[in-house]
Amino acid sequence: MAENDETIEETPEAEVETPEVEETPAAEEVSDAEVSDTSETPEPEAEAAPEAPAKPARSRKHVPRTQRRTRTKPVREKPKTRKTITREPKPEAERGRRQERRGVVVSDKGDKTIVVKVDVIKSHPRYKKVVRHTVKFHAHDEGNSAGIGDTVRIVETRPLSKQKRWRLAEIVEKAR
Repeated sequence: MAENDETIEETPEAEVETPEVEETPAAEEVSDAEVSDTSETPEPEAEAAPEAPAKPARSRKHVPRTQRRTRTKPVREKPKTRKTITREPKPEAERGRRQERRGVVVSDKGDKTIVVKVDVIKSHPRYKKVVRHTVKFHAHDEGNSAGIGDTVRIVETRPLSKQKRWRLAEIVEKAR
């Protein structure tokens, strides 16, 4: 209540004097408020300090769509005249490269057919551990030249039978 009495006493002086004096008591009131706050500030600052990190610590990952940041789209300059559409001849590109695999012949029992075991080594997408697994391919061997244990190179080709989609390209190493 003492503050209210001081304000009432200062108000008549402010009315009598120039507007500059009006601003001065207001400044004094603010300074009084600051002084009174400073006496109480050590305790609230201790409380306010944990509250300040609490707001920025909030994750920005799951924000409602309306509150998400939006990037402005760059505005293109519109041409004065439109270009005519012209069709150019399609460039003659090579067929897609055929896949090649290298493996060991497991079976040559079939006529003009070999079964090739290929070891596939991949890094696991998440855990990055090297994972090995084997795949068997049926390949066409025109001359029945490959034998069990040979290391061969096979090339992808059109379907030759129900299971054969590969053909023997070369025998890299003969079995001993």
